[in-house]
Amino acid sequence: MRFVLILMLLLPRIAHAEPTDAFAGKTINIVIGYSAGGGYDLYARLLARHLGGHIPGNPTVVAQNMTGAGSLKAANYIYSLAPKDGTAIAAFARGMAVDPLMVGNGKFDGRKFVWLGSITRDTGLCVVSATSPIKSFADLLTKPSRFGGEGAGSDPDVFATVLRVMFGAKVQLVTGYPGTADMTLAMERGELDGLCGISLSTIVSRHQDWIDNHKITMLTQVALKKDLALPDVPMLLDLMNDQHKKDVLKLIIGPQTMARPFTLPPDTPPERVAILRRAFAETMADKAFLDEAGRLGLDVLPVWPDEIDAMLADFYAAPKDILKEAAAASGG
Repeated sequence: MRFVLILMLLLPRIAHAEPTDAFAGKTINIVIGYSAGGGYDLYARLLARHLGGHIPGNPTVVAQNMTGAGSLKAANYIYSLAPKDGTAIAAFARGMAVDPLMVGNGKFDGRKFVWLGSITRDTGLCVVSATSPIKSFADLLTKPSRFGGEGAGSDPDVFATVLRVMFGAKVQLVTGYPGTADMTLAMERGELDGLCGISLSTIVSRHQDWIDNHKITMLTQVALKKDLALPDVPMLLDLMNDQHKKDVLKLIIGPQTMARPFTLPPDTPPERVAILRRAFAETMADKAFLDEAGRLGLDVLPVWPDEIDAMLADFYAAPKDILKEAAAASGG
């Protein structure tokens, strides 16, 4: 288990929120864009159990699943339909904030989401079952395989498509699964060879037996920086020799930095944003929260709102030709 203690001195500079009864007697709903049992669900439910104690008025915080289109349904909901009073938070795919640029299904501008942050930084992986004939990344280029997906714009769909379009892999995308838990079950049943974009934290917290009993093969890391815990697993970027294509690939992989983000709707009142951001930051350093994360095998290494905003600003400012190629390679 890789677990990182977050000290108060590492908390971001967040405007102090004065005590208020704005949330007293209220229920805050954390909408999860995936089915129960996956990594996003696990992190969101962990947050729900501890966040309310750091919000003045001690509101009830409830986690609820809203599956659909690889979490696009949840993203559209929080952007357009959810109450803008701080009582609605969403957790959806890290790449969904750039979906309108890459795939074109999202009815939103990713820069307008009001981010609370992410509990962890994470490493995406392309993995296959040990029973699959695919034993290495090179095998993907010569042998047919079936990879799971959740819907256009979700990580598994995007990266399975990237493997096929940018690397010439003989990958067939089988999409429409409600979440990671459903795809991992399909892998165990032999219905899928694997999936691309699953988080290392999901494997460690939910499927440690895969590692202990050698049930999977990790083909490549989908990240901008190599995870030192996996020294023998190559980075997808390092497998791309064409520099122009590598620049395109960097743009596609960039949203992985957001890991598992939580957001409020656009136009949430600033004073409520300040309260909730401070509560989120305090939760990241709360001993009870950290202890439970440790028991669950979950890393706590937060990504703060300003980091997410900066990444999205860079993404939306990318040259149009690179964006166009990235969108084509992602299935857009």
